[in-house]
Amino acid sequence: MTQPVFSMRLAAACALLFATTGALAQTPAQRPLPPPVSTGDTARPLPAQLADFGAYVDSARKTFDVPGIAVAIVKDGRVVMEQGWGLRELGKKDKVDAGTLFAIASNTKAFTAAALQQLQEQGKLDMDDRVIDHLPWFRMSDAYVTHEMRIRDLLAHRSGLSLGAGDLLYWPPTDYTTKDVVERLAKVPIKNSFRAGYAYDNILFAVATLVIEQASGQSYADYVRTHIFEPVGMDESLIDKTYLKGGMDVATGHAKADFKDLRPVPPMAWLNDPGAGGIYSSVHDMAKWMNVQLAGGKLPATGADGKARRLFSEKSQHEMWSMLTPIGINKPQVPELAPLTPDFFGYGESWFLSDYRGKKLVWHTGGWPGMVSRVTLVPELKLGVVVLTNAESGAAFNAITYRALDAYLNPGKKTDWVAVYDKAVKHAQAKADDSMATHEAARDKDSKPSLPLEGYAGTYRDPWYGNVIVSREGGKLRLRFSHTPQLVGTMTPWQHDTFTVRWDDRTLNADAFVTFALDEDGHVREARMEPISPLTDFSFDFQDLRLAPVKTDESAD
Repeated sequence: MTQPVFSMRLAAACALLFATTGALAQTPAQRPLPPPVSTGDTARPLPAQLADFGAYVDSARKTFDVPGIAVAIVKDGRVVMEQGWGLRELGKKDKVDAGTLFAIASNTKAFTAAALQQLQEQGKLDMDDRVIDHLPWFRMSDAYVTHEMRIRDLLAHRSGLSLGAGDLLYWPPTDYTTKDVVERLAKVPIKNSFRAGYAYDNILFAVATLVIEQASGQSYADYVRTHIFEPVGMDESLIDKTYLKGGMDVATGHAKADFKDLRPVPPMAWLNDPGAGGIYSSVHDMAKWMNVQLAGGKLPATGADGKARRLFSEKSQHEMWSMLTPIGINKPQVPELAPLTPDFFGYGESWFLSDYRGKKLVWHTGGWPGMVSRVTLVPELKLGVVVLTNAESGAAFNAITYRALDAYLNPGKKTDWVAVYDKAVKHAQAKADDSMATHEAARDKDSKPSLPLEGYAGTYRDPWYGNVIVSREGGKLRLRFSHTPQLVGTMTPWQHDTFTVRWDDRTLNADAFVTFALDEDGHVREARMEPISPLTDFSFDFQDLRLAPVKTDESAD
């Protein structure tokens, strides 16, 4: 597709080919099936092809080094299965079950779209309203785009922003507020034409968050809780990490330090762009969400009258599931992935739209520090599959999703998607190794920086991010992003006026080149950054920074 195989965190937007690696296995943890989805419903039996599904999920965990996985499958309004396998956290005994909470990350976007559609039905906005009709102070870096940006555009990844543009305003966590983030959008560069093509972003969902709050008069968290979670019956779901309490059934995320050693990572509270990826949920709750989606927005009948209620109208669902932005289809990385190559591919309102074995798929993925997930709907079959994991392995959730889909769409053949994705992972890793070898081959190891180290020290400012500080400490240069506590690292000369920065937090996997440009008098005029590894998540959009030195008396950000 259009994004790197390993871009797995906030956006996690190219799920057909996502992947990573590993080795671990634990005894499955089971939970009884939930209450009926509606009066009289009972759980359906598993298809014959899924008789060994537990062993298959464990093979995915073992191959791709995922401590814990939870899966739910729904069919025709009933829960076929919901179950957990493995551990909530490495080194601890608590097991994953169907009620374990995971960060669902960008699967939150569909809830944001549903909230906006509800507000349209309430007459509080129109999806074709200009954003400035609701947020008069809203600005993009182009006046035409500012004027023409509609609410629907916020959900469609067609703004002209580049891939992951502005993500460093909240990724890793920053001290900016949601309004701060949206105000700084005015300086984020637009690199493509408005509505001309697809490039995944998160920052416009911060705008959507504020539109929901302005139109509803509620915080985003309160609106989603009262207008979506409560009607659907998602009693276990929470808006972000700040709502988690000690002793709750919640998974810990895991990431590979230096792309090698699996470690727990601290939970993240994403308060300044919740509409892009803030929700924590379980497969038990996500099964309810999938059934409401597959029922066209219809809620389970409740009450003495037995009347059906709606979360949103069929018209609203049609809008959410209609393609707004086509996405190019690329050749698969390895030939064995060819059966997954769609005939059409695009994005609607917070949902990817494609096909598999002649059936339309409506789906999304999510990525978070240490957790990735996938939700997949097959509307024609009233079939839904959700996979939540506590490690950064898209290969695991894809291999599990397609085994479940094949049980209904291709029951005559059982494909070992774990083996296929394992091959794709190794292919991507080899390409990353080749990239680093190319850098090493081009490096002039005998070169030295043009200036003494203190000549590079100082405060640098980017128009949209703010200040980045380079300081001389103990004979070395240290780099700090002033609003991002996790982005602190040591700089080492690479060649000429280029340095590498190695972040103290090795689970970020986002080391970068820092290149200084000098003026005619030998003073630093500008600094640029680029991720070193092609496996670095695209939300580390260092390449969009334009860092200019600022005077000491102007260094306040």
